[in-house]
Amino acid sequence: MPAPLRPVVIQGGMGVAVSSWQLASAVARTGQLGVVSGTALDIVLARRLQDGDPGGHARRALAGFPRQDVAEWVLERYFSEGGRPAGASYAPVPKLALTGARKARELAVVANFVEVFLAKEDHDGPVGVNYLEKVQLATPFAVLGAMLAGVDYVLMGAGLPRDIPLLLDDLAAGRPGSTRVDVDGSTQEHRLTVDPADWGSHAALRRPEFLAIVSSDTLAAYLAREEQTRPDGYVVEGPTAGGHNAPPRGRLVRDEDGEPVYGPRDQANVDRMVSLGQPFWLAGSYGTPERLAEALARGATGIQVGTAFALCHESGLTTDLRDAALAGIAAGRATVSTDMAASPTGFPFKVVSAPLLPTAGHIQQHRVRLCDLGVLRVPFQRPSGRVGYRCPGEPVDVFIGKGGTVDQTEGVACLCNALFANIGLAQTRPDGYVEPPLLTLGSDLDGAVRLLAAHPGGWSATHVVDWLLASPV
Repeated sequence: MPAPLRPVVIQGGMGVAVSSWQLASAVARTGQLGVVSGTALDIVLARRLQDGDPGGHARRALAGFPRQDVAEWVLERYFSEGGRPAGASYAPVPKLALTGARKARELAVVANFVEVFLAKEDHDGPVGVNYLEKVQLATPFAVLGAMLAGVDYVLMGAGLPRDIPLLLDDLAAGRPGSTRVDVDGSTQEHRLTVDPADWGSHAALRRPEFLAIVSSDTLAAYLAREEQTRPDGYVVEGPTAGGHNAPPRGRLVRDEDGEPVYGPRDQANVDRMVSLGQPFWLAGSYGTPERLAEALARGATGIQVGTAFALCHESGLTTDLRDAALAGIAAGRATVSTDMAASPTGFPFKVVSAPLLPTAGHIQQHRVRLCDLGVLRVPFQRPSGRVGYRCPGEPVDVFIGKGGTVDQTEGVACLCNALFANIGLAQTRPDGYVEPPLLTLGSDLDGAVRLLAAHPGGWSATHVVDWLLASPV
């Protein structure tokens, strides 16, 4: 049987629903890999329903979910005909946890099904879903939901995704699948398990291909050593990529602006990637036709591109945020910095600065500390032996009371709420405070500058794909 054709261009899985189902569908229809962001889709679905589900898309997907009892309680709890009253707050969703949390897990499964179902609807192009290894409490339930909708690829970064190949094998075979959960201070292994038989899946599920997002050839080689951890391919992401980055290897050195300095050790050895004998895509400042040609010439299967797709019409960014970013880029007043503290994860995070765009410092200075979404909170073992949950973005005294330290909280912004503001799902507090956005893009804005010159009114996902695949001059 011949090997399947692989995409040359992977559209990056960005933010919370910046890589929306609309964007993934548009890219997949070109024959390249459209990717939805799988981060916090439980909250995304709940808020879209509370906003009245414009177009009826979520309800259409829910009608196809194999467990209609779950679809029905989700609709009953969250759907609001005509949307929320002006100024009303969004209702909370149940938080995922190591034990219990049945409703939270059901919402994670159904929300991932909905997003992938819509991305794959009415075409046969390839669709993937991107997850963060750091968000471990959601992983097996989110993956099952995507597989129930027929996802073609699973991608995962922000950690070492050792458990995913076996999880996909087990779920595709109809067996219960599990993943590890890291619990700070615990010496025992903790796992989360999901059984496809509990979700109305009585036929074999198709196994998607798994692409591990790694920062180095060393990590790729480590995953490739054993069959049960070996991905089907890799996205090799350099330190100029948007969103979260791997920290510099070795001793941390900062430049005069306080940003981390990356060196030769932080660049993957492409020749070693070729020697692994598996497909790989290069990411981080590869979003131009010339860089694509270079990647192919060096033995890569293709490239992953984020920024150009994040700024296109179909992405989930609000129109105001996109327009502000494009205006800054057009005027040469947009810059991208690497903030070592902004993200509660502890990973460096790219932040865009431009007129009219809030900064991480502004959010940290003016926002009352509150961790109400908890997407990035991590489990830890209390002295009693019980498991608790903490986040450096919560009130400092609360975090310290859970065993955290003051220095871990310094400069931290609430990334969860900011990412929802990016896509028009910002929480409105009872006192009228509306959560502000925090935009992330890749360091290299050359592709956006060139696309803007060709399309002054903005561009579509198809424009991006056609431009990338055009022969470089």
